[in-house]
Amino acid sequence: MFDVITIGTATRDVFLTSPFFRTIKDPKHLKKNGFLTGEAQCFALGGKIEIDKPIFTTGGGATNAAVTFSRQGLKTAALVKLGNDGAGNEIIEELAQEKIKPLAIKEAEISTAYSTILLSPTGERTILVYRGASENLMSEEIPFAELESKWAYVSPGKISLTTMNRIFDYLFPKTLIAFNPSKHFIEMGMEKLKPLLSKTKAFILNREEASHLTGIDYNKEKEIFKELDNLIAGIAVMTDGPNGVLVSDSHKIYKARIFGEKKLIDRTGAGDAFGSGFVAGLIHRDEECKKGLCLIDNIEYAIRLGSANATSVIEQIGAKAGILSRKEFEDSSRFEKLKIEQIKI
Repeated sequence: MFDVITIGTATRDVFLTSPFFRTIKDPKHLKKNGFLTGEAQCFALGGKIEIDKPIFTTGGGATNAAVTFSRQGLKTAALVKLGNDGAGNEIIEELAQEKIKPLAIKEAEISTAYSTILLSPTGERTILVYRGASENLMSEEIPFAELESKWAYVSPGKISLTTMNRIFDYLFPKTLIAFNPSKHFIEMGMEKLKPLLSKTKAFILNREEASHLTGIDYNKEKEIFKELDNLIAGIAVMTDGPNGVLVSDSHKIYKARIFGEKKLIDRTGAGDAFGSGFVAGLIHRDEECKKGLCLIDNIEYAIRLGSANATSVIEQIGAKAGILSRKEFEDSSRFEKLKIEQIKI
């Protein structure tokens, strides 16, 4: 039996950096032209842009999370769908190097998912995505007999709701499920997600997604959590970018800032690093409590590990390079303390 199985997306990534990538901020004109944030990453049309040496890595929510769990000393597997190609083989090889069991389904007619990340000098990025085989996971091709695990971490991308319902039904209740929904799932709406949420132990999303899903104003965090707490049988986690994170166990809200980064290099994978680090923290504390060694609050430890993992990731290029091992986390004085406020609901 595994400690954790991750389920979801896997991609081959290439990072391109250049001093000629420019970030333009002009809300007045850009929003009228479809750039809703009022910002755009730009370079000269028709020009030949010099770039630095390309950096090839792998990504995708399932593989990013799996590396966190494995480096935290947990017996880990990753269920992903890949193309029958070189990129897919490289992902499998990397998983094996990280001591992760690849439960990889190969698709002959569709290539492995691929992302090109245009990274600006300030650490912001634009991602060009080809979703490929990753989103084409079908329930009939899943090796359900191999999904024996204490926890599952689900990061579904654009995998179908039908397949996700089949996976949740199979896992629940013997396996604890952490669910990190994609934009694709958030946009399905609350009614369609209720069957999944009722089986979820840890629900992880960002503040904008939580507001959109519940239909409650972004600033009304207590009301958002009350809605989520009524739907999930566990913990609701709402990340808030550089403002930190809020977590509800239906009795209290835990509110924390973030660890300061040494230098912001690349935000890619920060959300995956926090979510998987948080769940790894819950698993560690649960095991210690069973041994009578539960000395601090499980959620506070999980927040600290998730925050440290995300901070370490954004200090390097790619979603995996900065992921912390358990020793790196526990031996570092840098990550010993994080101010966490508790608020009664």
